[in-house]
Amino acid sequence: MKKIPVFLFLAFILAACDTWGIPPQPFPVWTPIPSRTPGIVTATPLILLPPSIDTFTPGVIPASPTNTDIPSPTEPLEPPSPTQTFTAVSAPAVELDILGCNTGLDILHGMGEVTNAYVNIKNTGNVDLPNTCALLRAIDEDREHPDKKRCIDNLPAQHQVKLKLTVDSQYKVDTIIQVEVASSETVLLRVEQQSCRNISLFGGTPSDVNVVKPIGP
Repeated sequence: MKKIPVFLFLAFILAACDTWGIPPQPFPVWTPIPSRTPGIVTATPLILLPPSIDTFTPGVIPASPTNTDIPSPTEPLEPPSPTQTFTAVSAPAVELDILGCNTGLDILHGMGEVTNAYVNIKNTGNVDLPNTCALLRAIDEDREHPDKKRCIDNLPAQHQVKLKLTVDSQYKVDTIIQVEVASSETVLLRVEQQSCRNISLFGGTPSDVNVVKPIGP
């Protein structure tokens, strides 16, 4: 049998005895600190709402602004210029043609030679001419002939009439005549002629004397 060394034996005895009254502490054991669970990142798309839409109602599409909703800058408009209006003025207008003359003897009125003048009066205006008259004068006139003035009750607008006027003239004298046209005693026109030419040179005596008819060619 082997002998146990004395110092080993003493060491076991001392170890088994609580010499200091405080049990020996175990040696600290270092363990790793548990790490945090890593965050899970998934590929989730980021949805951004339009800034002009506050709320979204399913099934309702917001109306987009149109050109009429957005005022566009325009240049200042000039004030409209006053429109000139023309009002037709009703005024009498006449034309007078001395067609020609002839001479003769007026035994009925106790006169010798007389001069007959044939005139054509045209109402070229836009109003009727009531009581239209033509008056004949001659430079060599003697007594007043009853037919030196002839009248019609009315000469409508755009109508004409031929009249025969007579003055008492001297025998074989070149007669200078003047014809005056008036309506309701208002003189509208005077025409003079230095020599009353023979009516036969212009187709003879007109057959439509004192007949009112429309102005035509």
